Amino acid sequence: MGEIDPAFVQEQEHRPKLSIIEAQGIPEIDLSPLFHHEAPNPSAIEGLVKEIGSACKEWGFFQVTNHGVPLSLRQKLDEASRLFFAQSLEEKKKVARDAINPTGYYDTEHTKNVRDWKEVFDLTSPDPTLVPVTSDEQDDRVTQWTNPSPQYPPQFRAIIEEYIQEVEKLAYKLLELIALSLGVEAKRFEGFFKDQTSFIRFNHYPPCPYPHLALGVGRHKDAGALTILAQDEVGGLEVKRKSDQEWVLVKPTPDAYIINVGDIIQVWSNDAYESVEHRVMVNSERERFSIPFFFFPAHYTEVKPLEELTNEENPPKYRPYNWGKFLVNRKGSNFAKKKVENIQIYHYKIA
Repeated sequence: MGEIDPAFVQEQEHRPKLSIIEAQGIPEIDLSPLFHHEAPNPSAIEGLVKEIGSACKEWGFFQVTNHGVPLSLRQKLDEASRLFFAQSLEEKKKVARDAINPTGYYDTEHTKNVRDWKEVFDLTSPDPTLVPVTSDEQDDRVTQWTNPSPQYPPQFRAIIEEYIQEVEKLAYKLLELIALSLGVEAKRFEGFFKDQTSFIRFNHYPPCPYPHLALGVGRHKDAGALTILAQDEVGGLEVKRKSDQEWVLVKPTPDAYIINVGDIIQVWSNDAYESVEHRVMVNSERERFSIPFFFFPAHYTEVKPLEELTNEENPPKYRPYNWGKFLVNRKGSNFAKKKVENIQIYHYKIA
């Protein structure tokens, strides 16, 4: 068993434990009241709002079933993703990402300055997506990120576009439930997503002979508003449980989505809800695939605690920040190893 490249080795304190705790209690929420009735049933919706609120507060994560995304479409996407990653590296690199355009294929992503044991293929939604040229606050130029078109598998791009439409509908529904759970108007967040900067990622985690040293993705929090994750039956996602700070494994539920609130919702809610740390274990025998959709607002969005949720007793806990500048800064740091940790929301925390 040859030597592992030191770039993949986690520091001692962050290495995975091989004795796994399975998460008891990551809430599973049935969204059928949103879909299966001529007219929505107010008490069923109220129940959903309560469930979502307590899941956001206690875990920052939950699973949803009966979510309205057609299973046949998800299966087509999953199959296309496997075919894409099964190609030779030379073929995959024909749609490689570079330092200018962060969409496409790459296999050298770093999280917390340690290389992840995986390869990814990223596409933005919409295409093209408008973003700032630089993270410099004084520079108001914008540019476009555009998606590559993989030649193989055939129809990959069309399947992805159809899937994004469906998963976006789910994202808007979840945002409404989260808004109601915070006591604000259901459509309160919708306007922020008019010119969204969302993206979809295809992850492939090859088997790793060093599951005690490396991680598929190192510990991190998601910077956006919501993440909607489709994972296969292999599993590997671990969440840091808020009650005791233990890493617990999220067992895959067939056809469900795993949802987590990101940093933006933490700021909007003024810390009522928290974006929770998570990571991905590697598997020494089986490859794993997952497809997260990251729901991001428009680049010009000023992210700050909602006025309705702040007052003299509960003043804003964050200074406002520009989402596009934040995003461009973060994207650059994923591409190359830096001397310092990349930008986080706690840098905007009011002391």
